[in-house]
Amino acid sequence: MRISHYLALCGVASRRQAARLVDAGRVTINQQVAAHTDRVESLHKLDICVDGHPVLAPQDKQYWLYNKPVGIDCRLLINDSCSLLHLLPTSPRLYPAGRLDKDSRGLLLLTNDGELTQTLMHPDFHHSKTYLVQVDKPLTAKFLSDMASGVSYGQVQTRPCTIRLVNSITFEIVLTQGLNRQIRRMCQAFGYQVMDLLRIKIADVCLNDLPEKTMRPVSAAELLSLKQLTQST
Repeated sequence: MRISHYLALCGVASRRQAARLVDAGRVTINQQVAAHTDRVESLHKLDICVDGHPVLAPQDKQYWLYNKPVGIDCRLLINDSCSLLHLLPTSPRLYPAGRLDKDSRGLLLLTNDGELTQTLMHPDFHHSKTYLVQVDKPLTAKFLSDMASGVSYGQVQTRPCTIRLVNSITFEIVLTQGLNRQIRRMCQAFGYQVMDLLRIKIADVCLNDLPEKTMRPVSAAELLSLKQLTQST
């Protein structure tokens, strides 16, 4: 298999992120900088490192749900005291399959399954994520209709989405793309400011009553629904 695929199987990163590591020259095989064409057929006498740190052989796949609070950064940066990295176990190495910005809260899937992470994060697969959003002033029918139709801001045109009024200042929105700070920028385009953003669902997996700042294993039924995502892509 290609080196990026192998790194994903080892839980280093998603396949796309692993390819970026290779592009940046951060991956070595037997102390030589790796290329995308390098293949891993056997681990015999192979010394594979990322940033000089040995890559452990593939581990059993782990799947956890975490209720992220506001103030935690999903980027795994060792020098950032607010990074999610400092809240994760050292073994197995887990990564968020998708991100929530630092000012948002709610459901994260943590896993070392690179294939599933790639499926959930790749924009072409259109997997749904559901959010509760509170804004700074009363909502209007026109706002809800315009948001559902897709929004233009900057050089971006968002996909149509499903939106439902919850109360005068809160709505539920289901997105099938994950652009940077997308909901905040969609709201801003219509003169609204997001006061609270909570992700409550990833595909068919729900946050439910998982307490904030805690994690739990994915159930067998939840895992089955997630695995079906990779089989359908």
